[in-house]
Amino acid sequence: MALPLLPGVSRDRKIGKEKFHKPQYWGFCNNVAMLVGEDKPGIGGELLPGQKLKPKYSVFPEGMGSDAPSWVAFDKQVLSFDAYFEEEVPDKNQELYRIRYCKIYFYLEDDTIQVLEPRVKNSGINQGTIVRRHRIPLPPPHEDQFYTIDHFNINIEVIFYARRYKIIDCDQFTKNFLRKMGFRLNAPADRPDDPYTKERQKILDSMNPLRPYERIDTLKQFLEHDGHVLRFFCVWDDPESMFHDPRELVLHYYLADDTIDMKEILPVNSGRDAVPLFLRRDKLPKYAPTGLYQPGTITNHTVLNVLGNLVGNKGRYILDNRKTGAVHQEFYKDSDLKIGAVINVWGRKIILCDCDEYTKEYYRTKYGIEDFTPIPYKAPPPPKPEKTFPPYNGFGSEEDSLCSCMGLLLKPPRKDFKKLMEKDRYGLESNILRFLAKLITDSPIDKDRKFLICCFLSDDTISVFEHTQRNTGILGGKFLERGRIKKPGQELLKSEPSEYFKAQDLFVGAEVCFHGHNFLLVGADEYTFNYMEKHANEFPMADVGVILKKLKDIAEPRSREIRQVFAAADPEHTKLIEYDPFRNLIVSITDGAFSEHEVITLGHCYGVRDEYKIDLYYLLAVAQEKLKKNNFDNFEQLSAVLTYNDCKKCGVLPHETCRTVCKSFKLPLADEDLQLLLTMLEDDHKQVDYKKFVDGMNWRENQIPAFQTIKVLPKNEDEWGEQPPYLPVKKIKYLPLLDDLFGKEE
Repeated sequence: MALPLLPGVSRDRKIGKEKFHKPQYWGFCNNVAMLVGEDKPGIGGELLPGQKLKPKYSVFPEGMGSDAPSWVAFDKQVLSFDAYFEEEVPDKNQELYRIRYCKIYFYLEDDTIQVLEPRVKNSGINQGTIVRRHRIPLPPPHEDQFYTIDHFNINIEVIFYARRYKIIDCDQFTKNFLRKMGFRLNAPADRPDDPYTKERQKILDSMNPLRPYERIDTLKQFLEHDGHVLRFFCVWDDPESMFHDPRELVLHYYLADDTIDMKEILPVNSGRDAVPLFLRRDKLPKYAPTGLYQPGTITNHTVLNVLGNLVGNKGRYILDNRKTGAVHQEFYKDSDLKIGAVINVWGRKIILCDCDEYTKEYYRTKYGIEDFTPIPYKAPPPPKPEKTFPPYNGFGSEEDSLCSCMGLLLKPPRKDFKKLMEKDRYGLESNILRFLAKLITDSPIDKDRKFLICCFLSDDTISVFEHTQRNTGILGGKFLERGRIKKPGQELLKSEPSEYFKAQDLFVGAEVCFHGHNFLLVGADEYTFNYMEKHANEFPMADVGVILKKLKDIAEPRSREIRQVFAAADPEHTKLIEYDPFRNLIVSITDGAFSEHEVITLGHCYGVRDEYKIDLYYLLAVAQEKLKKNNFDNFEQLSAVLTYNDCKKCGVLPHETCRTVCKSFKLPLADEDLQLLLTMLEDDHKQVDYKKFVDGMNWRENQIPAFQTIKVLPKNEDEWGEQPPYLPVKKIKYLPLLDDLFGKEE
């Protein structure tokens, strides 16, 4: 028994309700008051007692994932049904009704329906769209509702605007979708035949055409081989020409329509007129020329006049299936063309000598031909006469004078622009090799003079500067203008081009002669040594592999003795010897066969280099100075991001993680300085203390005082005046050298 609706006894039914709108049930229709909202719900959209709302759209079961709207979930998804309908034909005796086949499309996104009828050729009916796409209402008495997915199945009937459609089948997607929706599909129905169409087809099959009707379909061949062309290289020995010279031709066979065209290849200065085509594109008959035919003799069809001119001077023509009196012509096909074949081109015998790779692959695939040996048809070219140039006359440069002999139009000599762009100065790469040199002379005044020889790799030019020394009475500065320098001992007025000094001719220990001045190269700067070792394939004096092979050929017979000599030079067994004893040992072993540059290269390879450690406070001071100049002070946010990346909260992060975070903040530091700073703050496990890193760079709270510069190796050419010249190393590890030469000692 329900409780009475009394205060304090019944609960408040409005608790939790948000909508309180009241629907309009009464209205006016044609100025008559009447009930218009009998299907509308109650207050707030709640159903009245005993009321059931009919769904306006298709109801789909809830699935997994997000509840996307139907126009998103079912976009471009359409159910396709095969159907037909019967149409009465009251005004014809041949047929009482007509069967018309159609397609019913149901669009899942908005429950719209479209009916299409496939077009039939010569049907005489307006076919195509029968019902345009829209929501179709149900037949009376439910015309206030629309068709949904629940109204469709196989082997049922649907009524669209008083026309009854019989659904006989659907496609596979529609079947799968309906099964997923829980529908039990009916068995497909048979498709009935249209009686009139069937009777008409019987009549057409039993009739023979009275007119010439024979279809020759070449569309398939065109679609399959459009753009596919076979190419053969041919030769025609023209017997009527004066000198019987062969004519070179190129034959193109078009697979799309079996046509052929030919083009002649005219050699230079042949004296013949250049024409576009030797043979225009057309089908090539095998037995041409055969004389001229009357107009209408060669046709695709042959007809017969069965009545003559007996009936009103009118004839009756039928197609001649036997083609009586037809002229049959044979044309060249792809099977007739092969290397070595002789074809008739309107009376000219042309030999097929060779073909391209596509043609070979075509015949290899289609006909299984593997032999494509070309026929030699070109005479070997005559030997080219050797060009002789007159000797150099002394006016201008040799290259400029040589260009005047190359043609009638004078052109300046071309420079190696590619080499200029590759070897020109770029950034810190100067591409200039610098050597310290002395004069080879007996004069006591000139013995102490020091020169700087610069070789420019961009154009192989050389310049010489003299080092200024006090109280010598000789002015220093430019000694030789930059330019190319000829090697000595060459004839001046000769036809052959002169040889010039190149970068490969300059190395430590080399003796060169520049315009009568003999120089001995006694040293080079660090960039020169590094460049020559980096490009060892261009500089054999700096190639460690070549030097070791050369030293091994000399010293291998005395391997035991050489090991004892090196061990005696290291009495304290430190496995290291000074450079000067090492140089003297190499010179004594090779009996002076090694140049000074080769000895320095060996020392550079097996030497121990001095490592200059950079102070951490120096790096932090440099970093603070750069950050201060760029006004970077976002250290709190940088520390917060680093702390966020520290998932374990251990206070350290990997090197790359810290570098990535700093790059994301666009830290105004060079990548090399940042890498070095992070490396110096790493622990044994390659982890960086990011708090110490951020505090060290914070120039506002932890400013480092002015720092002192660190002494580095002198790299200026002006400091070469002191002896000895630049040496890459001071001590040599001789044991690895002996192992590379003679193998490891057992």
